[in-house]
Amino acid sequence: MPGQQQCDDVYPSRQGVNGFSERLDPTVYAPISRVAPLSQQQIDDYAENGFMVLEDLFSDVEVKMFQQELERLRHDEKIKQSGETITEPGSGELRSVFRVHENSAMFKKLVADSRLAEVARYVLNDDVYIHQSRLNYKPAFRGKEFYWHSDFETWHVEDGMPRMRALSMSVTLTENFEYNGPLMLVPGSHRQFAACAGETPEEHFKASLKKQEYGVPSDEQLKKMVDSGGIVTASCKPGSVIVFDCNVMHGSNSNITPEPRANLFFVYNALSNRVVEPFCSQPPRPEYICSRERIVPVVG
Repeated sequence: MPGQQQCDDVYPSRQGVNGFSERLDPTVYAPISRVAPLSQQQIDDYAENGFMVLEDLFSDVEVKMFQQELERLRHDEKIKQSGETITEPGSGELRSVFRVHENSAMFKKLVADSRLAEVARYVLNDDVYIHQSRLNYKPAFRGKEFYWHSDFETWHVEDGMPRMRALSMSVTLTENFEYNGPLMLVPGSHRQFAACAGETPEEHFKASLKKQEYGVPSDEQLKKMVDSGGIVTASCKPGSVIVFDCNVMHGSNSNITPEPRANLFFVYNALSNRVVEPFCSQPPRPEYICSRERIVPVVG
């Protein structure tokens, strides 16, 4: 079966201690000779900070279509009963719908859109596939926070992603104001790996997708990173795309405003970086959270 071999653990974490180690992988894999789909300044900023915001990538008409599809999926009873959704702790409101690139013809087409896929293929310098996709809702008034973390730490430990050769794209479907729980990122934090203490509990994904308590940095680690890089809030209009490296430290505050927030979330992984056995004592997370059996290159 694909993704079942094992390899060396070059980024050990959850082995009892907090600590930092230098990143062993590039941020931008493309050689200088390869023509970039973005400006050189954008590529340089991404390499330096670990993220970039592509403003107004999609038109108002496209955004409207995405919003309508969002609402359809949000109220689809079959999806609600699928077990592939996450609800808000406390209120029970829908928080995430997973595998949207397979549950929606529109979003399946979107992941292959050249405005997204070509950027991923350039940065990772490889064919790519979707490691994970989801719709993220942060409801008005009571949308909960998501604590600081590096996605790679979880994907490495719990999914078996070998190296830092993946990136995320968050397509904004509503206004991401500074005050309604937008994505916050620590510039430059992607250049080192923050190993976390603790061990991975059984079926950790059931709790961590609501509130992550394992695989998060210590207060001292976070302070060191923020003292060095600061914090940037990715506030932007609908139709923008936040592109961020798999290892950049990020999180989001709760939303106590009347303004809901909704984003599409696509994780592009290099085909050469497909997952192996998890780097922990637990079995792999379900397929809807981590593509393991269905590794399909993005074509288009």
